[in-house]
Amino acid sequence: MQVQISRWGNSLGLRIPKDIAGRVGLSDGSRVDVEAEGDRIVISVARPRYALAELLAGMTPDTMRDAFDWGPDAGREDVPE
Repeated sequence: MQVQISRWGNSLGLRIPKDIAGRVGLSDGSRVDVEAEGDRIVISVARPRYALAELLAGMTPDTMRDAFDWGPDAGREDVPE
């Protein structure tokens, strides 16, 4: 499928047809990676990037304790709380 390149400010832009966008899961506001490989332009769906603070949001010692089931305490690890 061919699409037309248009000027967009000091850059060039192209429209991605709706059916192609839908097949790869793109919607308004999606981010993509753009690379040049020889004489080809490769556009890929960007993988999300997370900050450690986002991944650990809401984690407390209590929630961590609930995340693992080591079974009942036995022997020397049986420590009263």
